[in-house]
Formats: sequence, C-alpha cells, structure tokens
Amino acid sequence: MEVTEKIKKLQKERNALILAHFYQPGEVQDIADVVGDSLELAKAARDAENDVIVFCGVRFMAETAKILNPDKTVLLPAIDAGCPMADMITAEEVMRLKEENPNAAVLCYVNSDIEVKAVSDICATSSNAVKIAQSLKEEEIIFVPDQCLGSYVAQFLPEKKFILPKGFCPTHMKITSADIKAARAAKPNARLLVHPECAPEVVKLADFAGSTAQIIKEAVNSSHKEFLIGTEEGILHRLVKLCPDKKFYNIGRSQTCPNMKKTNIDLVLNALEKMEHEIKVKEDLAKKAVKSLERMFSVPL
Repeated sequence: MEVTEKIKKLQKERNALILAHFYQPGEVQDIADVVGDSLELAKAARDAENDVIVFCGVRFMAETAKILNPDKTVLLPAIDAGCPMADMITAEEVMRLKEENPNAAVLCYVNSDIEVKAVSDICATSSNAVKIAQSLKEEEIIFVPDQCLGSYVAQFLPEKKFILPKGFCPTHMKITSADIKAARAAKPNARLLVHPECAPEVVKLADFAGSTAQIIKEAVNSSHKEFLIGTEEGILHRLVKLCPDKKFYNIGRSQTCPNMKKTNIDLVLNALEKMEHEIKVKEDLAKKAVKSLERMFSVPL
C-alpha cells in the first residue's frame, strides 16, 4: 500500500483532519484536507469536528489549533519545525513594552507563541492585520513580533502610533530591492506580488502586497500571464495548479523556509500511525491566549 493510501486509511480510522500551509512541500499540500494561510487554517482548526488535527506547518500554528480546540488531539508531524520570528519576542518583553506604553493596545501577529498571545489584547494574521488594527480604539499600538508587517499596517493608519520591536522573518528578509530590480529586468512583463513580511523597501517596489491567500487570489483574478512571487516558494505549487496557463517565477535568491520544509508525507504517516508529537498547552495559558484569538475572529472582514 502506498504512503498516501495508508494516510487516507488511518485518517478515516482516527477521524483526523489534515491541515497544511501554502509553504509546505507539494506532496504534503496534495494529501491535506485544507490548504491555506494562517487565517484560513486557524478558522479550519476552530471549526473542526474531527477528533484529531494533523497540522502540517510550524509549531505556533499547531499550538494555535490546540488553543482553539483544547479537547482535541493536535499532532505536529515535524516536532522540530519552529518559527524564528516567533522566537524573537517573549511575554516578558511584551509586558515591558506595556509598562513603557500604558495607553497602547498589544496586537500580536499569529506568528507568536502561546505566552505572547496570553498577554496580548488581540491577534492578527497577514490577511487581516490592517482590519484588526483599524478596529482598535487605542491611538497607540504595540505590534509584535514582525516589524516589517507592522510597518506595512502602519502606513494605512497614519493617525496611530505604532511601537515596533525588531522581529522579522529570515526567509522574507532574504529578498532585497536589488533582487527585485534584477528580477524585473529579467522578466519585464511580469507583475510583482510580495508578502508584507518582506522589507518595506521591497514592498514599495511591488505591484501588489498581501498574505499568501491574497497573493493567490490576485494571481487567479489578474489578466496578467506572468508573475514574480516574493514569498516562500511553497506557494508556487498552489499557483501552478490553479493557473496552469500562467507563469510564476521566484525572485532569484533562496526563498525556502527550512522549518516549513521539515514536514514530509512519511512524517504525516508516522504521526497518524503512532499518534506521535502531540501538542499540549497549559490550561491557564490557553484560557488567556484564546481571548486574543476570539477577539480577532470577532472583527468583521
């Protein structure tokens, strides 16, 4: 029996839902029930009726699924798949920022751990960060941990003051303005779509900036036939499937997130066979962290 057949058989036996991020390897995306960005996957996890959630992504994503589903079993096939950006802010640092800026709301990117979510007022993803920030009555916003996404959101709300610690995504920060100029010279007819986790100077050069789901929607709906893609290369698998008549190109440098690529279908099979790498969270922290997520979901998009 092939690996995919074994996975489907065990999935049925375990009553499991397989979720995969757009940055996952193509073979993993192809066996998932839901493939999406952080917001789509958080919603899918929240609404899941299955007993088991197999999260093909990185730790903060599986942790978020567990926070939203404390009574379900959440498995992370690649248990060492972390997020360097999420590690760039701690709950202690957030508390210090709150003391220094007592009138500010704390808006945390979903790319953060449970301790940070527990001391934040509201959570956001790259898909809804602007809307979330607009929903806050406070005139000051502490945005953690991604200074690039924070800077992107801030330009839509010039009336608000943003406090931005120096967190970033190493993969997106590899893309430079020099890379963009070289790519445009090589593909002058291509439309440039980038993720707002890229450096501000890169985002300014783009024809469109948005989350992975928004980039995909833009490519699908556009009349253009060629695109330069400024985000993790895993998204190309989805783009090619959805738009076989269009051409997509990486910017030029390595756009691979090593943590997102730690998952493979053998690890998914192993997780289901052995019910291995279960994500567990402290109940008291989960009760605090879920408030920032529920508040996010309450904001209309």
